[in-house]
Amino acid sequence: MERVTITEAATTVLEELKTKYGELIFHQSGGCCDGSAPMLLEKDEMYLDESDILLGKLHGVNFYMNQDQFEYWKHTHLTVDITKGRGASFSLEIPLGLRFLIHSRLFTDEENEILNKKNT
Repeated sequence: MERVTITEAATTVLEELKTKYGELIFHQSGGCCDGSAPMLLEKDEMYLDESDILLGKLHGVNFYMNQDQFEYWKHTHLTVDITKGRGASFSLEIPLGLRFLIHSRLFTDEENEILNKKNT
């Protein structure tokens, strides 16, 4: 069971950018710039700490979210997609005239029970 997946169209762009830049990460902070839009960054361009949660791996690229943002999204399955247009972030796809975005759906009761178990 996965918390985050990626569309075929977004995968094509991701693979192109991996070839150009090397090791990458996705980060979704919910902060400034594009807010909840995922940003694709070179691995060493973003300082990660204990407040960043690894949600999954998309074609070899780790997808992180800040723990504060995760509290809002923990009951939600995320799908990374790509669209034409320019976001306001420093994400690597921006010079291509594209931007990553998130489609979401609530987890089913079964998924939610498995992925968000309460500590007893």
